[in-house]
Amino acid sequence: MVKPSYTKDDIRKIAKDENVKFLRLMFTDLYGVIKNVEVPISQLDKLLDNKLMFDGSSIDGFVRIEESDMWLYPDLSTWMIFPWGNEHGKVARVICEVYNADRTPFIGDPRNNLIRVLSEMKKLGFTEFNIGPEPEFFLFKLDPQTGKPTTDLNDKGSYFDLAPIDLGENCRRDIVLELESMGFDVEASHHEVAPGQHEIDFKYADALHACDNIQRSNLLLKLLLENMGCMQPSCLNH
Repeated sequence: MVKPSYTKDDIRKIAKDENVKFLRLMFTDLYGVIKNVEVPISQLDKLLDNKLMFDGSSIDGFVRIEESDMWLYPDLSTWMIFPWGNEHGKVARVICEVYNADRTPFIGDPRNNLIRVLSEMKKLGFTEFNIGPEPEFFLFKLDPQTGKPTTDLNDKGSYFDLAPIDLGENCRRDIVLELESMGFDVEASHHEVAPGQHEIDFKYADALHACDNIQRSNLLLKLLLENMGCMQPSCLNH
């Protein structure tokens, strides 16, 4: 995946042209769980100028109540408009780094720590660190009466099986098409070893954006399956 390059003016123009109404500002907590705060598009300039604060005291592993004010610094290369909308208008996503009140990088932010380690790596003479993610997940059948997921797997297939043993290929195809429409460079998809286990492989990217892709694929896969009314996934395994 080619890392996009956006300026502040690019973001403002895209948001206006696409009629974006809300901004989903995403970051990751100390335990790898995706968090977000949503703000109206009227707050875009504050975001672009690194002037948006949030209360980090209630997030596990973050700060004490007396240190609750924290800043969100957006990485503009992660700007993305979700392809689905609702009656409230379009929503754009930006991945952010978390900073302390004194404008220093928050040490409990995994993205900050990766950026720091990559910087140290370059000082040691290493120029590139690429990762090729292979996210795996399980599909479970939905209860036809309640529409809620059950503990029944969707098939009895095994590694590289195909239909009719592999019952998830159409669902995977739908997911791949949606992911590609959102900028993912998908290389392959297939049934994995265990019953109901599936895999979608992304093209390698630099470590920072490969990790971003893992996090957003976690979110997007669940949203896609919910929107498509497909079988529900378990937590992804990497």
